[in-house]
Amino acid sequence: MRATVLHGIEDLRVETREERPLAEGEVRVRVEAGGICGSDLHYFHHARMGDFPVREPFVLGHEAAGRIAEIGPGVEAEFGGLAVGDPVAINPSHPCGACHYCRTGRENLCADMIFLGSSRRFPHVQGLFAETYVAPARQCVPVPAGTDPGVAALAEPLSVCLHAASHAGPLLGRRVLVTGAGPIGALCLTVARLGGAVETVITDVMDEPLKAAEALGASQAINVAAAPDGLTDPAHPRGRFDVAFECSGNPHAMRSCLDALAPGGTLVQVGTYADPKVTIPADFVMVKELTLKSSFRFAREFPTAVALLASGRIDTGPLLSHSFAMEEAMQAFRTAADRRQAMKVQIRF
Repeated sequence: MRATVLHGIEDLRVETREERPLAEGEVRVRVEAGGICGSDLHYFHHARMGDFPVREPFVLGHEAAGRIAEIGPGVEAEFGGLAVGDPVAINPSHPCGACHYCRTGRENLCADMIFLGSSRRFPHVQGLFAETYVAPARQCVPVPAGTDPGVAALAEPLSVCLHAASHAGPLLGRRVLVTGAGPIGALCLTVARLGGAVETVITDVMDEPLKAAEALGASQAINVAAAPDGLTDPAHPRGRFDVAFECSGNPHAMRSCLDALAPGGTLVQVGTYADPKVTIPADFVMVKELTLKSSFRFAREFPTAVALLASGRIDTGPLLSHSFAMEEAMQAFRTAADRRQAMKVQIRF
C-alpha cells in the first residue's frame, strides 16, 4: 500500500510500504479521506511538534474515515457489528484503559496515551495518511451508510470541540465568544449554536475564515485586525459574554476573551500556544471572578461526533474547502497552510 511519509521539513513523499498481517482484535481499514490538522502543518513546516522532533520518516494524519477491508481473528466474537465494507471513522486516541484517568472517564489525560501520527514516542506512532491502516476494532466507529467519508473524517476535530463545550457548562441562552476562526474555532461556534447559545460572536485577523464562520451561522464575525475595538460594548463596560472559547493560541486573543467576558464568565482554552509562557492578569481574573478552564483533545465524545455529522445537523459545506489526491499531498499541505484560501483541507485515498 502507498502512504504519505514525512522525511523532514517540507519533505513529504508518497511511498510504498508493506502491509502487515492482522493480529487478534484488529481490522484493516481502506482509508478514503483524511483531514490535515494544525499539528500536521507543524510537522510539515518544522519537522517537530513542541518538544518532540521528527527522528525518523513517519506517516502523518489523525483525522480519517474509510471502510473495513479485512477483519482479523477474534473481531467477529467481540465486535459482531463490523463487517467487510462497513464505513467507519477511526478514533486516533488509544489510551491505556487501565490507569486512574482512563477508569474515571478522562482518557485524554492518560500518561501512556498512543495518539496516531505523533512523534512523542519513538519509534513514532504512524498516522492515517495511507491507503490502508491497521487499527484495533474498538477504535473504529461505524458510520451510517451514505455518509460522505470527508464528512465522517471531521469526527476527530468535532470531538475536540464537544469536549471543550463540556467544560463550559450549559450553553442554552448564553452569549458565546470564539476567538480564532479556523476549523476548530468554526466547529466550537457550531457546537455552541447546537447547545442553544443565544448569541455566537467569532473573531479572527483575516476576512476569509470569518466568511466561512458567517456561513455557519455566526451572529457576528469581527476582524479584530481591522477593528481592534470590535468587541467593545459601551453598554457592558465589564464585558458581556458568558463563555469564551479561545481557539487561536494567541496571547492577545486570550486577553481579549478576559476583557469581553462578563463577571462570573468562563474561559475555555482550546488553542495551543507557540510559546507556553503566557502571562495571565490574575488580579483582573479575580476581581471579575472568572473561571479559567483548559480543554485537551477529547475523551469519550468521538461516537457522538460521528452521530452528529451523519445526522446532517452540522453544515460541513463551509468547512470542507479543498480535497486533493494523495499524489498531490505537497500541494494539499501548502494549501492548508494558507488561511486566506483554505479552511479544512483533506486528502482522498
